[in-house]
Amino acid sequence: MQYVMESGGIMDVPLKGLSEFAGKRVHLIGIGGSGMCALAGVLLDCGAIISGSDMAASPQSMRLESLGAKIGYPQSAANLPPAGALVVHSSAIKSNNPELLGAMQGQYEVLKYAQMLGRLMKSAYGVAISGTHGKSTTTGMVSWTLKQASKDPSYIVGAGIPQLGTPSAAGKGNLFVVEACEFDRSFLNYQPHLATILNIDEDHLDCYRDLDDIVNAFACFASNVSPDGVLVINGEDPDAIKASLSCKARVETFGLAAHCHWRGTNLSVSRGRRSMDVLRDGKFFARLSIQLAGLHNAYNALAAAALLHHAGVDADAIAQGVKTFNGVERRMMHKATTDGITVVDDYAHHPAEIEASLKALREFYQPKRLICVFQPHQHSRTRFLLKDFATSLSRCDEAILPDIYFVRDSEMEKDYISSEDLAAQVRMQGGDAVYLGSFDNIKAHLQSRLKTGDLLVTMGAGNVWEIADEIIRWLGKDC
Repeated sequence: MQYVMESGGIMDVPLKGLSEFAGKRVHLIGIGGSGMCALAGVLLDCGAIISGSDMAASPQSMRLESLGAKIGYPQSAANLPPAGALVVHSSAIKSNNPELLGAMQGQYEVLKYAQMLGRLMKSAYGVAISGTHGKSTTTGMVSWTLKQASKDPSYIVGAGIPQLGTPSAAGKGNLFVVEACEFDRSFLNYQPHLATILNIDEDHLDCYRDLDDIVNAFACFASNVSPDGVLVINGEDPDAIKASLSCKARVETFGLAAHCHWRGTNLSVSRGRRSMDVLRDGKFFARLSIQLAGLHNAYNALAAAALLHHAGVDADAIAQGVKTFNGVERRMMHKATTDGITVVDDYAHHPAEIEASLKALREFYQPKRLICVFQPHQHSRTRFLLKDFATSLSRCDEAILPDIYFVRDSEMEKDYISSEDLAAQVRMQGGDAVYLGSFDNIKAHLQSRLKTGDLLVTMGAGNVWEIADEIIRWLGKDC
């Protein structure tokens, strides 16, 4: 398949598309996960016959059932379709899972989620968005703008996009936009034509030795970008620059520094939302007005603008798309304001993300008090980054901690760290933090303390959003 790059982006060329999956049986183990349900959505759009399983029903799995997917609960070998189907499992599924074992022992082709996504991308012109932070927002921004520019892309995002209705779609255009996650080195299954590295930070230390190991993985990702494509990197991140050295494609940088190919300048700020002139190689390209609060979203927009340009979108359409993009679910998502109390939900689960979100929320809402209910995600991550978590959480007026959300770690890991340890570290750094354990305890605490002028944010990658919904119901609003 041949693609022709032009100075203004890609040329439209005929594609085989995703039609090869029409009528094919695909079974997804762990279908309710964010990436897996998005993948199932794309395959349904392609005409595939979808089945799957999960531990229990969820809004995501029930939506897929309404679209025609056959889903079994809980996971067991009995859920598997007839022999010959393609079986896909998420990285969260352990090797001793009975359904996965049944597939491995039966007459099925078995793939990990990322392997399947890599196969899908081969049918299109791939756009892969990587980085420790900001992937979902940037992938959503790119997908939204391409859709508004009548490019009709296929896309898979690790979060819902309210403006598009779903986190995934199989479009009729030749572009396939994916969120490229570094966990378990999943993104090494992709061979995109356009890609970005938004930033590189210490995370997923349950599957990486250290930061150098993470940088090496990003270097391998960079080397997978097609030689006739473009890699866009954060020009102010030394590790992103280091990772790009192995790239065979053209490398362009973004940032606020003068040396960046895509530079933001003449910034203005209104309640945390940035507007800026974008210079490409020193020449005016467009003025972007970002509706999402936080300096980090200005960087996300710069990366998106560069990718969109190389995808064939003109500057005016890029500016319009960025200006009208309202974000993805669980990223500083406003839930309700009642009696002067505002409730927000956010996915931040890394110290850098927590700090960026708390700063942006203060800028935008300007509350009298910022109260954060933070649910740590993984015992290992909490242990490895304990002091950094404490530093970030000391930025709010009160941090309230439930138990750590247990996922992917061994039972032994629970003995090494607890939310009580994190609360103590926050207090040692001068912050106000309390460990309350259960959600019920936290709801009772909040009901006795919330008052007019407060901003409550529930934060974390687990199910902490349930507290936000309960508080909203207590305040007398439907969520």
